[in-house]
Amino acid sequence: MWGGGGPPPPPPAQPGTGPYGPLGSPDANGIRLPAGFTSRVIARSGQRVGTTSYTWHNAPDGGACYADGTGWIYVSNSEINPSGGASAVRFSSTGAITGAYRILSGTRQNCAGGKTPWNTWLSCEEVSLGYVYETDPWGTNAAVQRAAMGRFKHEAAAADPVRKAIYLTEDETNGRFYRFVPTTWGNLSSGTLQVMVAGSATSGSFTWADVPDPDGSPTATRSQVSGSKSFNGGEGCHYANDTVWFTTKGDNRVWQLNLLDHTYELAYDDSLVNGTAPLTGVDNITGTSSGDLFVAEDGGNMEICVITPDDVVASFLRIDGQSGSEITGPAFSPDGTRLYFSSQRGTSGSSSGGITYEVTGPFRS
Repeated sequence: MWGGGGPPPPPPAQPGTGPYGPLGSPDANGIRLPAGFTSRVIARSGQRVGTTSYTWHNAPDGGACYADGTGWIYVSNSEINPSGGASAVRFSSTGAITGAYRILSGTRQNCAGGKTPWNTWLSCEEVSLGYVYETDPWGTNAAVQRAAMGRFKHEAAAADPVRKAIYLTEDETNGRFYRFVPTTWGNLSSGTLQVMVAGSATSGSFTWADVPDPDGSPTATRSQVSGSKSFNGGEGCHYANDTVWFTTKGDNRVWQLNLLDHTYELAYDDSLVNGTAPLTGVDNITGTSSGDLFVAEDGGNMEICVITPDDVVASFLRIDGQSGSEITGPAFSPDGTRLYFSSQRGTSGSSSGGITYEVTGPFRS
């Protein structure tokens, strides 16, 4: 039942013709792309990145891009336990690889994370009582553990500069959706961890409640606040224009929080699709200035799908021959013309077989 006041939300996104047209035949990298798009391999786990001396990490996962003078940097987590961490690749203005290096070491199963407005990378540990680590994409400043952001099975993070908060997902079958409100915006050393409180319906109104003990011990953070809303396997998280979207892999949903009126609804649910659902195994999510959402699959048929502002969901690309893997870390270059992502286990099905790609083409601006 809709409990948000006013008319009920529109039905979630439905299959249709995407803005980029049908997928073509697999290219030399085994990727099916729409006309006008090309792919290249950026890095492979266990191998040197380009002409650099840096060996790329295993199990590449969440990622983000940062402007770097006339070029940019792509950051990628390593979902390995122990030793996880994160690495970075630096590109010139033409897209040439000019460097690669480690930015975080000695952590556990760094899955997803998020970019801050002050150009750091929040790398999140997907383990019980895991931490968020604030890292420097340039590798100059040492990474810092941000305990105030809560200890739980972290997945992704998304920064909201308007409400000065960081949203956080939790990868548990009964996980919660959180926000961290720093004491001082731009400094994550102290602040208040809050959890979303709402009814059991798939749409309605919500509020935030303080989590009494962000350390999560002896009582897990997800069990501390009565009435906090349970989500089945929180994954990716993306903020734009007074809205935050996040995914739940356990039920193949994309949730939409409308932050101006404190209501929530489903942006996508594969069980509510008319016909065959193009998007299953929903995982990492990112977006573009056009309002398109790009959602990577963990499972399904190894696709990245697009959800348009008109609530059309369609396949954007598909990787053939890698059914034992998952797509991770989608992120756009600062100019929006290149999409980076990884196949976490590549063709081998092993964490040592990860492949990181770049797709270039006429993305909608």
